[in-house]
Amino acid sequence: MSRPQVGDKAPIFSGKNQKGENISLEQFKGKKVALYFYPKDDTPGCTAEACNLRDNHSALLAAGYVVIGVSSDSVKSHDKFANKYNLPFDLLADEDKSVHEAYGTWVEKSMYGRKYMGTDRVTFVIDGNGIIEKVIEKVNTKDHTAQIL
Repeated sequence: MSRPQVGDKAPIFSGKNQKGENISLEQFKGKKVALYFYPKDDTPGCTAEACNLRDNHSALLAAGYVVIGVSSDSVKSHDKFANKYNLPFDLLADEDKSVHEAYGTWVEKSMYGRKYMGTDRVTFVIDGNGIIEKVIEKVNTKDHTAQIL
């Protein structure tokens, strides 16, 4: 599926977070959501991004944001990652890639000439009415909060 753009209705999703609890976009109606897609738990870039969001979580909350990370890792992997780095926000386990597909973030990538499918690091800022107000495609993992705010 193609990637939703600014002004589009955000695709509805639901899945399990790192605690095995069901979370869905619907439950955050009226709140701004920073929905960030990242390739893999506990890798350097993904850890830098998650820790930047953790370190600035109170500023994001004060600005009315709910942060949700999404990767194709398992609930167990997310739980380990969230506990290791004290992450105060939900990490959605999208093992079947349905949320990735809905947001157009499961893409063909290439490394050293080898092509493979993987997660495109993209953040969608969704307003309280479920409309995408910003798409951040060039994520600065070390200062991602500033890009969101």
